[in-house]
Amino acid sequence: MAKKASNDENPVDRFINRLRGPSGDGGPGQPDSSHRKFHFSIWYFIAAFVFLAWLQGFVVEPQREKISYSEFKQLVRDGKVENLVIGQDRIQGESRDEKGVIKAFFTVRVDDPDLVKSLDERDVKYSGQAENRWLGALVSWLLPLGVLIFFWSYLIRRMSGGPQGVLSVGKARVKIYAEKEIGITFDDVAGIDEAKLELQEIVQFLKSPEKFQRLGGRIPKGVLLVGAPGTGKTLLAKAVAGEAGVPFFSMSGSEFVEMFVGVGAARVRDLFGQAKEQAPCIIFVDELDALGKARGLNPMGSHDEREQTLNQLLVEMDGFDPSAGVIIMAATNRPEILDPALLRPGRFDRHVAIDRPDIRGREAILKIHTRSVMLGPDVDLKKIAAMTPGFVGADLANLVNEAALFAARRDGEHVTMADFQNAADRIVGGLEKKNRAMNPKEKEIVAYHEAGHALVAMSLPNADPVNKISIIPRGIAALGYTQQLPTEDRYLMTRDELLSRLKVLLGGRASEEIVFGDVSTGAQNDLQRATDIARSMVMEYGMSDRLGPLSYTREPRSPYLEMIQRSRERDFSERTAQSIDEEVMRIVEDVHDKVRGLLRQKRAQLERLARVLLEKETIEGEELRSYAMEADSKPDEPALSLKASKTK
Repeated sequence: MAKKASNDENPVDRFINRLRGPSGDGGPGQPDSSHRKFHFSIWYFIAAFVFLAWLQGFVVEPQREKISYSEFKQLVRDGKVENLVIGQDRIQGESRDEKGVIKAFFTVRVDDPDLVKSLDERDVKYSGQAENRWLGALVSWLLPLGVLIFFWSYLIRRMSGGPQGVLSVGKARVKIYAEKEIGITFDDVAGIDEAKLELQEIVQFLKSPEKFQRLGGRIPKGVLLVGAPGTGKTLLAKAVAGEAGVPFFSMSGSEFVEMFVGVGAARVRDLFGQAKEQAPCIIFVDELDALGKARGLNPMGSHDEREQTLNQLLVEMDGFDPSAGVIIMAATNRPEILDPALLRPGRFDRHVAIDRPDIRGREAILKIHTRSVMLGPDVDLKKIAAMTPGFVGADLANLVNEAALFAARRDGEHVTMADFQNAADRIVGGLEKKNRAMNPKEKEIVAYHEAGHALVAMSLPNADPVNKISIIPRGIAALGYTQQLPTEDRYLMTRDELLSRLKVLLGGRASEEIVFGDVSTGAQNDLQRATDIARSMVMEYGMSDRLGPLSYTREPRSPYLEMIQRSRERDFSERTAQSIDEEVMRIVEDVHDKVRGLLRQKRAQLERLARVLLEKETIEGEELRSYAMEADSKPDEPALSLKASKTK
């Protein structure tokens, strides 16, 4: 019966039902109560009048041919005009030609007093027409009004609607990801298993809060993710939302603070208001240090807008009920500058440290990033993880992408181990510049310099094994490099191991002194790094017998940023400062003397390795070790003088 009723429905009813929306549960023709509201606006009336004008002008009235007034007068004189209608602005009628064909025409009326007399003389039937101009007048009034309303509504929307609106400056410019839009779970995060285990509790609370509330437990309001850049803090926060299946509100700390005082606080209120409406959910604030820097930290005066925004954030975190299911997560790599009020219990009372992954973590991360990569049979992810110490998740993702690009450039079908090696060299050393022109003397100096680094490293028991040496320029200023691969991740270093690093760094300069009797500017970076290590041994690690087991620095190095943070204020005297400088110089000079003595003993190896490096430009792996052993087994050869190197 319902089907028959819908077939008997007239077209007008069907049109109204389409405007009302889809039908509800009452069957066809019975709209749902949620769609019964029919909204009208000024645009409907304007569209209706335009439609009526078009209907009258092109559909109701027949199509007529426009002719000139002189042609019309000629038709009147020839007696071919019939059914003439004279209007105020135009004259229309019908004309009959010699074959009896009737054509409709119209012409624009001109001031002609003899028109009626001419029509009467030829017995032409004519009539007048009182034109109704209400439609044209109405359209002439409504059209400008509609244009003004359009531009006015457009300006209002630009000012109040959207994230860039002037009146929406207090709205939080938050990116909201629905449950299905996140698409990231804990399976997509690797290398930080301890952090994932610590956040499992947050996921369980969002899924079943009654489990904790039954025993009187209270879930932490805020979770602060602390780690170096690129370790996966944002990815881990999204994985928590993806595992729990809740909306994810993402916003950067810098987006709260504006030039106008009070805007940031309004955005904080708006953000928490939106989150409470969609609870349970997760609010994620990236780069919290841009918003939560300690108040009064700037000696030049505080920033009122930033402090008001921070105060509003503290109030909002205290104001909402933790049982509402709103979890606040934030990420920073500078926790030492955050305001203590943010870190107290009741606010960000859970801190999750995300460290750089170890070798097993790097291997797990590589497995995730190589899921969609065509790997060759010779690719060993464990070996790649071993040759990338210190790499974080973002670095490893970039490594996989660079390797795929190398394979694509050579039109390979698979990404091979050589592609990963080239990608690692590209990331660490910079772009290879084979076309850089170097004169033979400079090339020879670089070869002996890098051979000195490699030979010292292979001669010391505490040094990392040498994997590759090259004299091909890379990057902006690197004319060559020596690559060492640690056999395992290290978290502590002894005094002997630090001295071994100093010896490797000074091996290049010592080689230049022995062979050429002079030094070049190529050891600038080596000297800088060696000085930093020696100064840290004296001032931070207490490894100086003269100054004793004392620390002479106020602020330790940041564990999350690769920079040295030392206060300019000193807690020691000028005499102690002089002793520190003297001790640093003594350590470096003592190491330098030992390195020169070692290279003089292995002069034959140095000569042999430098010659092969000049010939091949790059030596790596077992080939490098075989050349070193071969040279060591041969008797000492006479040293090359500077004159001989020039003529060569």
